[in-house]
Amino acid sequence: MSLEFAENERAAGEAFLRLAASTDEFESYTHPHAPRVAALADALAARFRLSRADRSSIVLAALLHDIGEAAMKRDYISRAGPLNEAERLDLQRHPVIGEQEAARAGADRAVQLLVRWHQEWWGGAGYPDALRGEQIPLGARILRVADAYAALTDTRPFRPAGTESEARKHLTLWAGLEFDPQVVRAFLSLEGIVELRSFARDGRAPAAGPSKEETTGLPREEVVEVGGQASENLMMNAE
Repeated sequence: MSLEFAENERAAGEAFLRLAASTDEFESYTHPHAPRVAALADALAARFRLSRADRSSIVLAALLHDIGEAAMKRDYISRAGPLNEAERLDLQRHPVIGEQEAARAGADRAVQLLVRWHQEWWGGAGYPDALRGEQIPLGARILRVADAYAALTDTRPFRPAGTESEARKHLTLWAGLEFDPQVVRAFLSLEGIVELRSFARDGRAPAAGPSKEETTGLPREEVVEVGGQASENLMMNAE
């Protein structure tokens, strides 16, 4: 897939694409992940009629969003099975490390902050700053949705790709908790974008019947407090 950069952004864009390729390889994505997130996020940003400058920041941040994971070089990132508590807490450092790595790569402050906040949740249960609602910049809310969808519909070492339908269902179920409902509505209205269906399973169940992971497309589980009650959050490892 290709991304178009303005003349004054081309050098940075091409450099960030190389960093994205290195990060995707480290995370063991079967296909290019960060460029796909960038394309989906840009399509969403266009729906919100954001300025060219804001769309550029979102695209560049999408390319760098998981650079912190690559910098951390933890084996558990591509390991099958759930994370233990220490690993989960350690992983939550990656947006802050990503912010620092984005600065080292020459990204401007707007891009750095979008990298920092791409794991914030609409309901306040995200990290690293536990922002909620409109405290989270729109660009970061867009990245959260695009990143989750792209991760759900691509194969990882620890689970197969989910179907487009499964990923859309997940976004709908978690709108208002993890995702900005307005961004989810805009995402569900997107059509005709190759990245929406790239690499997703076709939805046909295996002959032996789908496993729980194959049905949801989500490999890891974590319990998150929602509204005072423990609610099972089937994590898609979109970090």
